[in-house]
Amino acid sequence: MKKEVNGIIIECVQGDIAGQKDFLAVVNAANAQLMPGAGVAGALHRAAGPGLAQECKPMAPIKPGEAVISSGHNLPNKFVIHCLGPVYGRDMPGEELLASCYQRALELSEENNIDSIAFPAISTGIFGYPMQEAALVAFNTVIKSSQQLHKVKRIRFVLFKEEYVRIHERVLCGLI
Repeated sequence: MKKEVNGIIIECVQGDIAGQKDFLAVVNAANAQLMPGAGVAGALHRAAGPGLAQECKPMAPIKPGEAVISSGHNLPNKFVIHCLGPVYGRDMPGEELLASCYQRALELSEENNIDSIAFPAISTGIFGYPMQEAALVAFNTVIKSSQQLHKVKRIRFVLFKEEYVRIHERVLCGLI
């Protein structure tokens, strides 16, 4: 499914975040140390190779809501934007911290002339954020930010399961 908002295409697909060949940047749902882990961080680090961890080491630690950018190494993407989402129920205010991840990733995209960015569902894995609530925060932030975006033209949400794609599509359709 694709929707257009302020000249920007927003889409939701099922797939592997490490396999988004047609996007200049992918977003890592990172841990504070920016090192390999489970889920998205593990998949991206495995695909990127050890150079990604070496490049990220001096940038760590980051705090919930923060984002940093690195090169893509062996990924098909030029850039990886690493965001530390909030742990649901622990890092407060959770909604603001999660929104900050999306906002900061889009700001870094603009600063680095990135026209296409692929996001995972930040904080919804081991950090426990409920999928529908996370999707609402993500899309509200992306839609609000779209008015200030001049470089970014395509935003993709890459979701692991078809069920997650349906949740995101429902939320997006309810907002547009």
